[in-house]
Amino acid sequence: MLLNSAARFIPFTTGITRPIHTTAACSEIRKMARLRVVDNSEIGKRAMAEGRPPKCIHVYNKQSVGKIGDKVLVAIKGQKKKGILVGLRQFQKPKIPKFDSNNLVLIDDNGTPLGTRIHVPIPTILRTILKEKTQAKGADYTKLLGIASRFV
Repeated sequence: MLLNSAARFIPFTTGITRPIHTTAACSEIRKMARLRVVDNSEIGKRAMAEGRPPKCIHVYNKQSVGKIGDKVLVAIKGQKKKGILVGLRQFQKPKIPKFDSNNLVLIDDNGTPLGTRIHVPIPTILRTILKEKTQAKGADYTKLLGIASRFV
């Protein structure tokens, strides 16, 4: 038993100098999560072309974990912008599709999208989620549904 415990502490001598992460990757939308802009807004296109995707600063809900249809505050190109989450990598409820990336549509303060087209399909359940939020919050999220090209 002493031999086994000592064997775990033998130094690793292959020349790796960076630390090795042992925790699992976080697949939730929290602070500092990288997102992908999927509309054709000018600031979103420039940020994605430069390889500097926006990062989440704040999630506007009580749990501080973003779900489909939640409003988030992002840092993009040195500015603060708001956006709506339209597709997530994390585990979803039944009948909500799981995406390969965390998709975001940029909006202004009253809920109108900054772009004129959304390039990826968005979940059909987003219609009911955003219509409920439109009635409750007073912001007009129905324009976001109007510029979507495909629903899944």
